Amino acid sequence: MSTPAPAETSDPVREHTRTGLSKAALMQAYIDNLFYIQGRFREVATPHDRYMAAAFTARDRLLDRWLKSAQVFKTTHARTVCYLSAEFLLGPHLLNNLVNLGITRASREAATEMDLDFNAILEEEEEPGLGNGGLGRLAACFMDSLSTCQIPAIGYGIRYEFGIFDQAIEDGWQVEKSDTWLRNGNPWEIPRPKIRFPVLYGGYTQSYQDQDGRARTRWVPDQEIDGMAYDTPVLGYGVGNVNLLRLWKAEASQSFDFQAFNVGDYYGAVHAKIEAETISKVLYPNDEPEAGKALRLKQQFFFVSCSLQDMIRLHLNTVGPLETFADKFVVQLNDTHPSLAVAELMRLLMDEQGMEWEPAWDITRRTFCYTNHTLLPEALETWSVNLFERLLPRHLEIVYEINRRFLDEVRMRFLGDESRVARMSLIAEEGVRRVRMAHLAVVGSRAVNGVAALHSELVKTTILKDFHDLWPEKFHNVTNGVTPRRFMVVSNPRLAHLITEVCGDDRWIRDLGRLRELESHADDPEVQARWRQVKTAAKQDLAVWLRQNTGVELNPAVMFDVLAKRFHEYKRQHLSILHVIRCYQRLKQNPGQEMVPRAFVFGGKAAPGYYLAKLIIKLINSVAEVINHDPQVNGSIRVVFMPDFNVKNGQRLYPAADLSEQISLAGKEASGTGNMKFSMNGALTIGTLDGANVEIREEVGAENFFLFGMTVDEVRQKQSAGYRPWDIYNGDPELKADIDLISSGLFSYGDTNLFRPLTDHLLHQDPFMVLADYRAYLDCQERVGAVWRDPAQWDRMSILNVARMGKFSSDRAIREYAERIWQIEPLPVALN
Repeated sequence: MSTPAPAETSDPVREHTRTGLSKAALMQAYIDNLFYIQGRFREVATPHDRYMAAAFTARDRLLDRWLKSAQVFKTTHARTVCYLSAEFLLGPHLLNNLVNLGITRASREAATEMDLDFNAILEEEEEPGLGNGGLGRLAACFMDSLSTCQIPAIGYGIRYEFGIFDQAIEDGWQVEKSDTWLRNGNPWEIPRPKIRFPVLYGGYTQSYQDQDGRARTRWVPDQEIDGMAYDTPVLGYGVGNVNLLRLWKAEASQSFDFQAFNVGDYYGAVHAKIEAETISKVLYPNDEPEAGKALRLKQQFFFVSCSLQDMIRLHLNTVGPLETFADKFVVQLNDTHPSLAVAELMRLLMDEQGMEWEPAWDITRRTFCYTNHTLLPEALETWSVNLFERLLPRHLEIVYEINRRFLDEVRMRFLGDESRVARMSLIAEEGVRRVRMAHLAVVGSRAVNGVAALHSELVKTTILKDFHDLWPEKFHNVTNGVTPRRFMVVSNPRLAHLITEVCGDDRWIRDLGRLRELESHADDPEVQARWRQVKTAAKQDLAVWLRQNTGVELNPAVMFDVLAKRFHEYKRQHLSILHVIRCYQRLKQNPGQEMVPRAFVFGGKAAPGYYLAKLIIKLINSVAEVINHDPQVNGSIRVVFMPDFNVKNGQRLYPAADLSEQISLAGKEASGTGNMKFSMNGALTIGTLDGANVEIREEVGAENFFLFGMTVDEVRQKQSAGYRPWDIYNGDPELKADIDLISSGLFSYGDTNLFRPLTDHLLHQDPFMVLADYRAYLDCQERVGAVWRDPAQWDRMSILNVARMGKFSSDRAIREYAERIWQIEPLPVALN
């Protein structure tokens, strides 16, 4: 059903200050919220007070639509998508909600009339860092698109008290700071103290017979905590639909032991509270020590147990008997983190609701769908059987029984193939016995999907090949997408305005395929000139921010060459810094050499325990320090590291990039969504045939994409033949000189040992083949420079990249899930 985009409203005679969308209604609502909620008058209001009043003003309008949506969904018994994810990297709410409400202009005008700095209010918002990177941001994009596409949905996750760390750069090193995003309150969430569920851990199980003489199992735990719900409304763009993001906070069932306090055991009096709240304290605690592993497993079970109990409650209250549970709910597992849900639903249906195995298993397998997000075998989650049994003894019994029945099916299908049976088992028997969570997710789901065409094929032919052999009909591809509301309209309003003007209307915001109308203007000199002005303005904004936050001056006239994403060796940030060092050496050796001036901008966080990734960050900053202080070259190249790369800072970076680096080793990136965000904002891509790069190149045209590097098959062949990075190093004088320059101590104040772990790893292991792709990457960068020298050609390619990005809207991805995997229809909620 087509719904028009929200229209900016004019002032009516009378509007309710809680729901009205006019400038006058917004002004009165802001004044009321500042006074009655913040308890402030204008003259003493702090910047935070002003932000909170604005946020509550927007939230009131969300709540009006949310309650109407909830009423429609309840009365129609709507089939509902439940999206289970350990991460939701939401980004700032305020401007995104104003855009989706259609009141951005009215809000700016209201702020101007009240002598308020609208941009300063937006800057005051604290970003909820409830995700690590692409996985969590995808979940947030999908929540936006589920509402926009009018699909009833609930997102379930954890309300982490401390999110992904804030990153500071000190002496070139990443330093992790606590992300205290809740310290000033969160105006977007609504606590639901009456919606809470018990979550059990440890103990043992008992067999018994119920009143009908049936064999049953009782779990006797040694710890019980509560999960309490916090709800955040998620509004769609231009529709009345508002979906729900429900996050769980861990609380002690009994938070204060009065007896212990009375005898002077003050710590013991609050011990249960402290231990319980630890579960929702930190996103991804360090899982190197055993205690960290136990906490991670506890976190995963905590949110899936709360979520499934909530779904059962909703079903019993609105629909009735649980036999129809899979008709009411479809549950999407976002990677392996929620895969315990398979065993937990079985437990709830059998132990709590009295079902027999067969009907419970039928419901379970019809309820779940699983998205795989990785091709790295080490990233496929497993848990030691000993830890699993200690924390979740009942679930281990259920996993064993699922496995027994499943392996019987495998043996019948593949007679005598015991090696296949061992590979497919839910329990890895070699060495320390481990539970394979991806296997549990596949066996317990009715659909499995990858997130890019190449990735999905590799899932079927590599890590899950045996399962594809058994159930080929289960496997699908749904290429990821990102929401154009946040990553174009919110992030890049100048570009959004230009596109709307050129296309004639703003319907592209909900139908990104309409960007194709830009194609006929790609060679128009006037459009190109305005396009360039938009890009330059974004670069100027970024340059100001970087100067204020890093002290590095960038010239907006030069090419902004950007690599910003989570730091990991497979993403090969060290390949890019080798190119920077090569540019430096060439300029030093030939001072008169003509070189396209560039600003190399890096950003991203490394996991706290990932030493090599943190060492690459240190190398980038050390190279930047040398180059930026060398007057002989810093007119031609500058290097800057953007600290604390997150959604908010990404919104500054995506519009400003001229060149987007997507240079992971072919066959390692599942999809990538940063590549889409950059391309949607007019950056050209230099990349390998990896993840969604393959499809982006197909869509935008090979001539509008800078391709380099080995293919997946070539990578396999080189690995099979015995990859020898030392030989490549010795066979390429420029590569040797670049690595030797790092080893010489130039970038480390003469310390020849600082970067040795990195250079030794490259020379003797190089698992992600940085050296093998080095020469092709440099040659491709030469082609980039040649095109940059022709502004008309560059602008044409940039316009065509944006024009052909329609496929990569998360709206398209959600429609594919709805039609092909979830079998769910849109349910519109009227705007009035």
